[in-house]
Amino acid sequence: MEKEEILLKAQKENKGVDLAERKVAKDATWIAYFVIVWLVIIVDLVNGFVLHNVNRGMDFVLFSAAFVVFLIKYIKLRRKHELVVMLIWALASISMLTVWILQLSQVI
Repeated sequence: MEKEEILLKAQKENKGVDLAERKVAKDATWIAYFVIVWLVIIVDLVNGFVLHNVNRGMDFVLFSAAFVVFLIKYIKLRRKHELVVMLIWALASISMLTVWILQLSQVI
């Protein structure tokens, strides 16, 4: 097979999707998530030291994002590991939602 034939075959198999572009998008998503995690940690620390109170609403959003990532991975891959991690993130999300609601109602 010639170089051009191999290239055409690969393009047909990938249905016009640029694999390099897909990798860049995936890497960018993970970097953005990493930055979000650190920003939430910084905001929680500042709120804790300055206001002596940490709003768990941001943690709920962060944990929910991780829950959704592993939910989608479990739906697509059907791996037990993804299910276990998804359930852990779901419990963490529900916990943070509960604490946030209790904070909003000034119970805690």
